[in-house]
Amino acid sequence: MTLGGLRAVFLAERAMLLRLLVARLGSVEEAEDALQDLWLKLETVTGGPIAEPVGYICRMANNIAVDRRRRAVRRVDRDTGWMETQSGADEQPDAERALIARERLARVEATLARLPDRVATAFRLYRFEDLPQKAIAERMGITVSGVEKLLHRAYLRIHVQRPDSGADVARAGRLPHEEDQRDGR
Repeated sequence: MTLGGLRAVFLAERAMLLRLLVARLGSVEEAEDALQDLWLKLETVTGGPIAEPVGYICRMANNIAVDRRRRAVRRVDRDTGWMETQSGADEQPDAERALIARERLARVEATLARLPDRVATAFRLYRFEDLPQKAIAERMGITVSGVEKLLHRAYLRIHVQRPDSGADVARAGRLPHEEDQRDGR
């Protein structure tokens, strides 16, 4: 049986193949899609003559149905796993915690506004856009070490801004070692 012969057998047995696939997959739409896959697979068949072409095509149809069911089970498992990792209403922060988080973010944004552009840009790319340091270095045309230094400066300034750090507002914009340099120490 040649490739053209297999296609002829497929066309002659299409109704029976459709019933087989509906029984295996549970829906006519899925069965029609599987029949289309089977038709396309028949184009890739290589080898010698096939003694039982109907049995061969039925076996191919069954294998396609099994593959589709396995994919469907994996898809359901994946979707279920994803849904389980999503936070529910009981896991959402209460109003007080949300307010505190917004206030902290506002303080960080205010601090970033006073930072040099390169420092603020590096921090935003790293913390807000989740870019790796290597990508930031390439984008900014500096080394990874340079990005680390910019991030360090941003972290120091943000830390100085924290109300519990004991820093007064006048010094909040400068780092401790910059104060020493201004005073000649």
